[in-house]
Amino acid sequence: MSTYAHITGWGMAVPEKVLTNQELEMMVDTNDEWIRSRTGIEERRIASDDQTTASLATEAAVNALRVAKLPPSQVDLVIVATSTPEYLFPATACLVQDRIGASTAGAFDLLAACSGFIYGLNMAAETIRGGSNKNALVIGAETLSRVVDWSDRNTCILFGDGAGAFVLQASEEPGGILSSVMRSDGSGGDLLWIPGGGSAEPATNQTVDDSHHFIQMNGREVFRFATRVMARTSEEAIRKAGLEVEDIDLIIPHQANLRIINAAARGLKLPMERFAVNVQKYGNTSTASIPIAAVEAIEEGRIKPGDNLVLVGFGAGLTWGALTAQWTGPFAELKPIRMRRYRRIARIRSFLLRWARRLGALFFGRRGDSA
Repeated sequence: MSTYAHITGWGMAVPEKVLTNQELEMMVDTNDEWIRSRTGIEERRIASDDQTTASLATEAAVNALRVAKLPPSQVDLVIVATSTPEYLFPATACLVQDRIGASTAGAFDLLAACSGFIYGLNMAAETIRGGSNKNALVIGAETLSRVVDWSDRNTCILFGDGAGAFVLQASEEPGGILSSVMRSDGSGGDLLWIPGGGSAEPATNQTVDDSHHFIQMNGREVFRFATRVMARTSEEAIRKAGLEVEDIDLIIPHQANLRIINAAARGLKLPMERFAVNVQKYGNTSTASIPIAAVEAIEEGRIKPGDNLVLVGFGAGLTWGALTAQWTGPFAELKPIRMRRYRRIARIRSFLLRWARRLGALFFGRRGDSA
């Protein structure tokens, strides 16, 4: 029997703080009409001082597991797609794994910029189809406000913070993720990047003074690239699934710019009513944008079991990708779970493990030992 990877849970988390276009007018030389006409964005969410990529990712993950009715102890794999990780290492995924109590899960971060959630879903689905995992949690999470130059009117208007998550589960019933396409072109890597902070340009006083730790973008070239690949990649994923464009009930694109989504609709010869769009509310949340748009589409009743979907995105790298999926929803035979209880147990477990290591070092460690 073949194994299929079904999407059975979904969740999102966005900060409460809203930054409107009118507020941006008081920060940089821009205005609401210009931002709306060029991007479609009206407002975006900004993380508070006590919110991080890991905290938003954890909240989205908990919500997704609650929908899937899947105990964290049964999660086999946690993937966090992000361009703004908590640290260079450890992986943000490991922090999420600990906080939710996924005690037997492997965990790693994935960096493919705004295409990362699609890449992560494809990788998780392949591990399920191959039999190495039964349950996977894929999260897209960002705090882009921490890497935006708020004096640069070309980029600060675009980005926001948030997280979204999907649960993937194995089943012998056909459906779930049907096909995927992943592409890249590193020759365009300097069109959208953060030049400072890596091994090529480690952090120094000079890199900070030169604003090399903020997003830098050639907006015109990124726009041209995006309008070329969105429709083409969607069509490729649809063909690989053995479907036609007319078979697709809803397309959930990366929410970067309304004009890019409009161009994709024209390229696919579909009305905008067949697209999920919420860029006006959140701006570009990078890896989080597709799952956040999906969650809101579900809440609006636009996605039903049996629907055929396309998820498509593009981002720095340059990267782009798309996948088709037949929507499932939670497995009916599962019972609701109490995530608050599991999180309480996770905190206790984490505390005990930390103290066990300290006691081990105290009683059994030898001076001078090192990894």
